[in-house]
Amino acid sequence: MTKTVPYTGGEKESLHIALDRHRDAVLWKLEGLDDEQLRRPMTPTGTNLLGLVKHLATVEYGWFCAPFGYEVEKLWFDSATEDMTVSPDETTADILAFYDRARTAADRAIEVTDLDTTGTSWNGREVSMRWVLIHMLEDVVRHAGHMDIVRELIDGATGTHPAAG
Repeated sequence: MTKTVPYTGGEKESLHIALDRHRDAVLWKLEGLDDEQLRRPMTPTGTNLLGLVKHLATVEYGWFCAPFGYEVEKLWFDSATEDMTVSPDETTADILAFYDRARTAADRAIEVTDLDTTGTSWNGREVSMRWVLIHMLEDVVRHAGHMDIVRELIDGATGTHPAAG
């Protein structure tokens, strides 16, 4: 079932649920596709669904965990150049598990970090958890939109969230 942002919820709760609802949409965009379809480059730059999930996992760690001193999984790839590239030895299950671990770590960081707490981002800027939540909501929504288009090009499926059941 699609999560709904509470109409009168608190700031942190509302931002977190909004983020989670679009994270879930990202995973929904993968449903029913085989490995070849998930890896199929659909733009001249090679954008594919599985690469977008790998990127989103990387930035979950990079924005929610690293700036605030929380543990970050050791990456097996160069995050500056390979976070949207899925190599033949990386399985779909590997990438989905990576995304799940990153989301779980990010959720823990969100839960225990006050919105006004600041940390230092990868580019040296001081950022608050509030700013990171807003930034990541923007990033996930942007890439979920890319995934909408890529999925439609693959099999014609459209929609931003599963239909309410």
